[in-house]
Amino acid sequence: MNIENALKECMSIAGSLGVALVDHESGMSLGTSGGGDWLNLEVAAAGNTDVIRSKLRVMSALALNDTIEDILITLHRQYHLIRLLDSIHGRSSLFLYLVLDREQANLALARHYLKRIESDLQV
Repeated sequence: MNIENALKECMSIAGSLGVALVDHESGMSLGTSGGGDWLNLEVAAAGNTDVIRSKLRVMSALALNDTIEDILITLHRQYHLIRLLDSIHGRSSLFLYLVLDREQANLALARHYLKRIESDLQV
């Protein structure tokens, strides 16, 4: 599945408000869908790059021999889900950032769908 189709699939998840595919090494977005005036996905993508980098530094400082699957940020009205993508040869520097309306979304299903989309995505 290409990036455009993956973003469309993400937007079809119940409660989806916006999605971005982002490189956490550069902070640059490879593609976005949804969002709008109140949700600037380019700014959010860059900001969430800092979240990932921070967590990776903490894991390194603690000498944790593990990888991040996803990061959940829970707001009063939204879920912000950051899913780090696997590559064929280990971890890649890409992540999917999905914003969900908390009243409409099913978090467990959204995580399941993101995992499926990740496995089909070819960059």
